[in-house]
Amino acid sequence: EVQLVESGGGLVQAGGSLRLSCVGSGFTFDDYAIGWFRQAPGKEREGVSCISSKDGSTYYRDSVRGRFIISIDNAKDTVYLQMHDLKPEDTAIYYCGASYFTDAQALGILGRANYWGQGTQVTVSS
Repeated sequence: EVQLVESGGGLVQAGGSLRLSCVGSGFTFDDYAIGWFRQAPGKEREGVSCISSKDGSTYYRDSVRGRFIISIDNAKDTVYLQMHDLKPEDTAIYYCGASYFTDAQALGILGRANYWGQGTQVTVSS
């Protein structure tokens, strides 16, 4: 069974940090782009940051560039999202998605994934 399992969400004060993890099972990350997406109440899901397992190329949406860092451990089929200087507008459910034979930017912009995780809640208080 293919699964993506997110963890690391929680409640943090503005300016704080969190690290999200996404672990894949039932498939390997080879030739996949893996990304983080988020959905706040009443808003559409948006791409946050993505990474290519093949060449490590990355995508960041403008509002998180310089604050978030995405990384991948191919040996562990795990993608991390280190989030710094969190803001209340970062509050959302964060989902992990994997897209086969796609580059990081395309995944981040189009949001079309073959597999999705269940999400982890990130809440940033002001």
